This record gives sequence, structure tokens and C-alpha cells, in this order.
Amino acid sequence: MTWFNGAVLYLLVWWLTLFAVLPIGTQPVAEANLEDGGWRGLPQAPRLGRKALITTGVAAVIWLVLYGIIVSDLFSFRSGWLALPEN
Repeated sequence: MTWFNGAVLYLLVWWLTLFAVLPIGTQPVAEANLEDGGWRGLPQAPRLGRKALITTGVAAVIWLVLYGIIVSDLFSFRSGWLALPEN
């Protein structure tokens, strides 16, 4: 795996992890005032910086597992049980 492939894989894993982490711990505003620009579904304290740090750590662990699987040729189409039969 080249550094570019690794970076693209990390970016994809990071975004997927972000969407999994975003709803954790959010509480909607009970009574929002529409004149202030708020609405009922708006989270009280989204803590986006904290969630970005958590996402970065979890994505790094997931990326390391995926990197290990890719580098180890555990699932290789060139050799092993997934290889195409030779003519």
C-alpha cells in the first residue's frame, strides 16, 4: 500500500467513524425559540472538538487493523484461497 492509498483509506474510515460518533451523547433542546434561530432538534452542546478527537483515535485503530490485513495478504486475489485458478 502506498502512502496515498493509506491516506485515502484513512480519510474514508475517518468520515464513516465521524458519522457513527456524532449522535453519541447529544441531547436535543427541549424548548427552542425560533426567533433566536433555534429549533427543537438542535443539540444543546454538540462538543464537536471532542468528537473529532474521538473520531481520530477510533479511525486510527480501525485503519491500523485494515492496514495489517491488507499488508499481510490474508485476503489476496494473487495467492491463497481467494486466488483465481490458473489456466
